[in-house]
Order: sequence, then structure tokens, then C-alpha cells
Amino acid sequence: MGSGKSAVGRRLARLLGRDFFDSDEVIEARTGVDIPFIFEKEGEAGFRKREAAVIDELSARS
Repeated sequence: MGSGKSAVGRRLARLLGRDFFDSDEVIEARTGVDIPFIFEKEGEAGFRKREAAVIDELSARS
């Protein structure tokens, strides 16, 4: 969290002509709540489960 992964990912995707998806943004859009709320209600394990599912789905697209 907060290490610049999304900024680097966006730039790299642009340079390579690829789509970029931020898993946190996808999770927030799908759930309608922010990541801290998910952590509060489901804990890290619940968030990581959602994150893994989104990453699996997005990876299958490429």
C-alpha cells in the first residue's frame, strides 16, 4: 500500500500500449465501498480474497 505500484503500472502500461487496471479501484467500483471499509468489515483475509478473485479475472483477459 502506498509504494507507487499503481503509478508505475499505469506508466508501464501506457509505454507498452496495454490496458491497466488497479485492483483496488475495481474492488471499490464493484462493492460501492472503499478499501478501508472492507478491511474494517471483513479484515485483511476478506480483502485479500476479493483481491485475488479480481486479479485472477483480470489476468484471464490478457
